[in-house]
Amino acid sequence: MSSKSAPPPLPEPLGVAVADSHTHLDLQDGTVEEALARAAAVGVTTVVQVGCDVKGSRWAAETAAAHPQVHAAVALHPNEAPRLVLGDPGAEPSGPGRVRPGREAGGDTALDDALTEIDRLAALDEVRAVGETGLDYFRTGPGGIAAQERSFRAHIEIAKRHGKALVIHDREAHADVLRILAEEGAPERTVFHCFSGDADMARACAAEGYFLSFAGNVTFKNAQPLRDALAAAPAELVLVETDAPFLTPVPYRGRPNAPYLIPVTLRAMAAVKGLDEDAMAAAVADNTARAFDY
Repeated sequence: MSSKSAPPPLPEPLGVAVADSHTHLDLQDGTVEEALARAAAVGVTTVVQVGCDVKGSRWAAETAAAHPQVHAAVALHPNEAPRLVLGDPGAEPSGPGRVRPGREAGGDTALDDALTEIDRLAALDEVRAVGETGLDYFRTGPGGIAAQERSFRAHIEIAKRHGKALVIHDREAHADVLRILAEEGAPERTVFHCFSGDADMARACAAEGYFLSFAGNVTFKNAQPLRDALAAAPAELVLVETDAPFLTPVPYRGRPNAPYLIPVTLRAMAAVKGLDEDAMAAAVADNTARAFDY
């Protein structure tokens, strides 16, 4: 295994335990038990496992039921909705890494059936959130936007009805995401996963009480707008995540990400916020527990 593909080493442990607010254990190498043990060894004692389609959401719920340190989020990724409705083999995978070319179009019925299953899963105690849902305009063409919006509105309703947090995926769709949240009425606890807006967007989200979760890309050289957003975000609304196995923080960018690398990102965030490491970790830990009600 080359150094470029090898897993990064374990960082220095945190002094205050924190949570990885968004990860995909099902896309990472090794077992769940191994991932959780490595994370716990460096002070990451809780993870939120996020589903992106029906199969992944079922897996998230089952994994959370089997491991008390895991909480589940269940949803149809924004790019899953147009693929269900339109059967578009060229659409973005339903969540990172899931490519299923050649799926036949199922129409609105297929989306409705999938949403019914997400609704069922959202009622489970081990499921603490509905997400990741939202809008993704990066690869979805105009034909898929209506399906994404219908799915997003349905997820908002499911989250509110079950009293669960809403986890937002917002890619190149800031204005429309905020508009739909305002039109539908956001759930009491709403999290912008892998926050990608600027400082003005951060202030707009904070004014609504939305949580902003920052991933390893906040450490990237070209990510000054993200760091400006973090600086503008109130400390009581900030979370940290990996989105693993993606968005591995510097200096390990390009290598596999995992929950045990949260300390690298958290330390970079503390520097941006002008807080010491323990204060940043304590704030993030409290915020995550409030966001996901555990």
